[in-house]
Amino acid sequence: MKNMGWAKGVRITSGVVWNLFLLFLIFGLTLGVFATSVGAGYFASLVAKEPLRSKTEMRNAIFNYEETSEIYFANDIYLGKVNSDIERKQTTLKDVSPFVIDAVLATEDEYFETHNGVVPKAIFRGLFQDVTNSSSQTGGSTLTQQLIKNQILTNEVSYERKAKEILLAMRIEHFMDKEEILEAYLNIIPYGRNALGQNIAGIETAAEGIFGKSAKNLNLPQAAYIAGIPQAPFAYTPFLSSYYGGGLKNEENIKPGIDRMKTVLFRMKETGYITEKQYEEAINYDITKDFREKTLRATERYPYLTQEIQERTKDILAEMLAEKDGIDMERYENEDKIKGKYKILAEREMRTGGYRIYSTIDKTLYDEMNKVAEEFEYYGFTYTREEKDLSTGEVVLKDDPVQVGAIMIENNTGRILSFVGGRDHQLTNVNHATQAFRQNGSSMKPLLVYAPAIEYGVIGAGSPVVDVKFDIKVGKDDWSPSNYYADLENGIIPARKALSESLNLPTARLYKEIIDKRPAEFLKKMHFTKLHSEDYVNYSTSYGGMKIGVSVEENTNAFATFANGGKFIQSYIIDRIEDMNGNIVYQHEVKPVDVFSPETAYIITDMLRDVVKPGGTGQQVPGFMNFKTDLAAKTGTTNGYGDAWLVGYNPNVSLGLWFGYKDHTRKLYTRGTGQMHPTTRTTMLFSRLLNKANEVKPEIIGADNSFKQPEAVVSKPFCAISGLAPSEACSNAGLIRSDLFNSKVMLPTEPDDSIINASYVSVKGSRYMALPSTPSEFIVPGGTGVSQSFIDRMLGSWGGDASKLFPSSSVFSSGVVSGAEFPADDVAPAGVSASIEGSNLVWTESSSNDIIGYYVFQNNTKIATVFDGSANSISVGPGTYHVKAVDITGLLSEASNSVTVASPEPPAPPTKPDEDKEDDKTEPTPPGNDGGDDGDETGNNGNNGNNGEGNNGNNGNDGSKGNNGNNGSKGNNGNKKPPSGNDDDD
Repeated sequence: MKNMGWAKGVRITSGVVWNLFLLFLIFGLTLGVFATSVGAGYFASLVAKEPLRSKTEMRNAIFNYEETSEIYFANDIYLGKVNSDIERKQTTLKDVSPFVIDAVLATEDEYFETHNGVVPKAIFRGLFQDVTNSSSQTGGSTLTQQLIKNQILTNEVSYERKAKEILLAMRIEHFMDKEEILEAYLNIIPYGRNALGQNIAGIETAAEGIFGKSAKNLNLPQAAYIAGIPQAPFAYTPFLSSYYGGGLKNEENIKPGIDRMKTVLFRMKETGYITEKQYEEAINYDITKDFREKTLRATERYPYLTQEIQERTKDILAEMLAEKDGIDMERYENEDKIKGKYKILAEREMRTGGYRIYSTIDKTLYDEMNKVAEEFEYYGFTYTREEKDLSTGEVVLKDDPVQVGAIMIENNTGRILSFVGGRDHQLTNVNHATQAFRQNGSSMKPLLVYAPAIEYGVIGAGSPVVDVKFDIKVGKDDWSPSNYYADLENGIIPARKALSESLNLPTARLYKEIIDKRPAEFLKKMHFTKLHSEDYVNYSTSYGGMKIGVSVEENTNAFATFANGGKFIQSYIIDRIEDMNGNIVYQHEVKPVDVFSPETAYIITDMLRDVVKPGGTGQQVPGFMNFKTDLAAKTGTTNGYGDAWLVGYNPNVSLGLWFGYKDHTRKLYTRGTGQMHPTTRTTMLFSRLLNKANEVKPEIIGADNSFKQPEAVVSKPFCAISGLAPSEACSNAGLIRSDLFNSKVMLPTEPDDSIINASYVSVKGSRYMALPSTPSEFIVPGGTGVSQSFIDRMLGSWGGDASKLFPSSSVFSSGVVSGAEFPADDVAPAGVSASIEGSNLVWTESSSNDIIGYYVFQNNTKIATVFDGSANSISVGPGTYHVKAVDITGLLSEASNSVTVASPEPPAPPTKPDEDKEDDKTEPTPPGNDGGDDGDETGNNGNNGNNGEGNNGNNGNDGSKGNNGNNGSKGNNGNKKPPSGNDDDD
């Protein structure tokens, strides 16, 4: 057959196939060796930096779960264990039900008894699923690997961590027997939540937390239920989180855990751990009747406090661990991945390290201040909001009450003595004293504007600032801020008044003068952690418009800088940390930072004293307090009343308080609704907190202490409207004031040059300098005026209405009567319309904007001059009348329509004389008395007052006391002009 043709073809084909097989075999082996080499090399690179741990090191790390850290109040008063994040109780393998062990091995690690730490096929399966992004992720970790991940490494998802996990799992198998590994695993693995909603770990904690019994007493269904939880702890746990108050989930959301229990039971049956009969009985068991009911415990009294202490402890330990590993602190702060890694390690260290953590919190102060906050009855309205239940997926209604954050700091040490974290920790676990960042409103003003301006030598305590509106372009937007009362413009006022009354306009103008010096750097020095680049350049930051915001702790800590003579001392709550052997591993150190000079600190403190005096925004505080102390304070609200602040300090302590809703769009107050104003609410609670603190800890409050004035802070006289040194003209005008200055950086030495002699007229209630053509009868002569250069200097580049520099409400209005030149035109004013109402001639207001008054004509003869601000009416007798408007240039409007008052009919003669008596006689009317109302000499609307000398006083404007006085003194034709220096528009 070899000689047949087909046989030859077979030989050739088979030879080719064989050669190809050998070729592919060699190629495959070569590729396999290459891939294996590459894989081994890559694996080696991943674990290259993993230190070679000794047997002792690895065993200590694995068994490092026996000690739970403890926390303390100040003065070493025991508070409780660190258990708010996770609960764990150690047990031994002999005290665990055999059902639990069988269930764990059947579901988590079928080859536990035979493998050497890893199962290769499981690893390759997991790697393939990861590379192909498979929707089915079965995992490939043995019990040993899970133990390594939880006790030595972290939960980060990376090939590096996985490679280290494999290496260490194989290594630990040489240092520990299987029973030790299984016992350690059962003590560290997470098991979801207990009935209180707390996270739990360890089989003993799970048994007690879920079923209320020891692990050794668990029956088969209970053991299977618990063994199934670690695959998805929060999906399979039967309880809600503490955020929702703990307790059982609804039936629908408990079902996944029960289904998982049945899967575990099926695997136990398939692997031979239980019989078919046991399986059937177990899957028909009603496990829900065994779930533990929710209970309360003592440590729930301090949820905000334990949470805060633990978070700060983790921060401290994380930095310590990073430094120990040689991590640069700048890199640690800027790289979230590195910080996250060490935060995980720190939490494990805190939870399992057996530390004793000593805080600064005074137990009595904390208890009493939180009781005051809890009993406060004027927080305001509680809204509701829709929120998705993360456990059930349902949309539920949650309360949204006014939240509160308060904190008390010891000034010279930075110790946080007490705080109020919120109103309901179960409703929201955010500590509103330390973790909530909100815009701080006007409480920003002394920190960012007034103190820096004093530090730079721009102002003293009483230096003049300008409270006049402006409208400018900021980028593409118009910006025209206003004060709390939108129409209020006080003109030139002392800086201390602007601060005590919390006025926005002078604050913004002052900030404009110093913003190029970047005063926000002061905030950075005082540890405002959320400063944004925009906060350095935005003008609105001057009254609290930060992009992100500030916490109550940061805001209060900044004010304590003033109490400390300008030195910032970082607030803190962890005093020291000791290890289980009593060795101090951390001790807080006070490190003062120079921010402001002692002189600036004292001057701003003196200015803030005025806030709690009559006229200040916090003037209610003393009325609510039951003791006296040297108190400086600042209030603040934000746009729409979303936030309300009050921060105050005496020489010993600083107390900060904030109100607001979780929903930033909610308003604390709407004008006109009759609600209590937010500032009233904050002052009331602030005072109650301070009263209680002084009652229980008077030695801490130190009510009798007072701030000491530095030698370089001096009181000097100056011209109050310019801030310059007194001049003779300023003195003659009665404008000399004295206030505090820092003599090291600023004293008023340059003579004042702002005063000139001037006359003025009133236009629409505002004062302007009289023009040469202004009719003399409208001019108030001999006033104290100011120069145009002064006006330009005070208004600055932002400008404004110069006539508002000295309004009638100004503290200088009695001394300065001339403010600006009116931009007059050559157009005659618009006319008016006249009419008769009873015995009064009345007319409408002219629509022109330059009217200084009106002339009244009778039978084409001028009979009266009516000034701007007076009533547009006079009492008249028979005749024909019309009215003309007069503008500041002296131009007259067209005459109004004419109106006529007819003469009365003469009385009829008597019909029959009485012969028995003398003829009736009518007494003549005395000269000057025709029955008109006498003018009120105080200037209160005396109309047609006859002066008793025969001259009818029509609509005379006395103004001796500023209130539209009509012929208030013996007027000639009732046209007496107000005396110099008095504003008849008030």
